[in-house]
Amino acid sequence: MKSVVHIRHIFISPGHNFFGHHGLPAGSHPTIALPAVNCRAGRGLEGDRFNGYRPDYNGQVTFFAWDTYEGVKCAFDVPALRPDAFRRNVIVEGAHLNSLIGSRFTLGGIEFEGICESKPCYWMNTAVAPGAEDWLNGRGGLRAKILTDGVLRCGPAELYTGDLLALA
Repeated sequence: MKSVVHIRHIFISPGHNFFGHHGLPAGSHPTIALPAVNCRAGRGLEGDRFNGYRPDYNGQVTFFAWDTYEGVKCAFDVPALRPDAFRRNVIVEGAHLNSLIGSRFTLGGIEFEGICESKPCYWMNTAVAPGAEDWLNGRGGLRAKILTDGVLRCGPAELYTGDLLALA
């Protein structure tokens, strides 16, 4: 199936703020907004903390739904919450991300494999608001592997899926 979605934001970060910080304060690595990013098959996003992290890593790129972002702002009355608070790489509108788990799909001409939910952790209770971890359960985003090289850009993008219709 083919649909058009909207890539609202693309983020990378050169270091980990939460991953590996259990029992320690959060890190202070910046989240950098980009209009486009180079995707490298089997490696990740150029410049991101998980690029080349380990062979066959299932979180080479993470996707997050725009409607979840809007929903969490409303649910926790945090209108100033920024979309980079979740530390996900690609914020996309119009795709049902959970339907892509276990599937290969193409977004913006780049092939990905949806692996699993990018489960929220207890850090979300600090980054967003108390209770956010539980609220985000089942809506934490999508971890995916990058299967082909290419440049992913903000803006409208064609999404091709197998027999799944990936529209919200």
